[in-house]
Amino acid sequence: MQMIRAIIRPEKADEVLAALMDAGFPAVTKYAVAGRGKQRGIKIGEVTYDEIPKTMLISVVPEADRDFVIDTIIDTARSGNKGAFGDGKIFVSGVDAVYTISSGVKEGTAGEMAAEEVSA
Repeated sequence: MQMIRAIIRPEKADEVLAALMDAGFPAVTKYAVAGRGKQRGIKIGEVTYDEIPKTMLISVVPEADRDFVIDTIIDTARSGNKGAFGDGKIFVSGVDAVYTISSGVKEGTAGEMAAEEVSA
């Protein structure tokens, strides 16, 4: 399983969430965050804004769906056809296991789940 963290423009968040829902990936955690990228913020006149509001979306998906979900986020969150500075970043990392708190069931990775189902 893969954890996908997308930091995007806040005005794109609802559109990205809808695209993920339509694509069959409704499970997303949404955070309001602030930060800056390589451009070190925005300078307007004499004032530099170095903490730009962004939205972070976090989703855990099967490894086989990783590229599809990333492409969906990029296609939906990108400004215009070519994109623009400040459109955001996507970070991908592996997930060792998933536990459901209410039941205490360990879901594991896709490979572990398949092995557990076969032996059951």
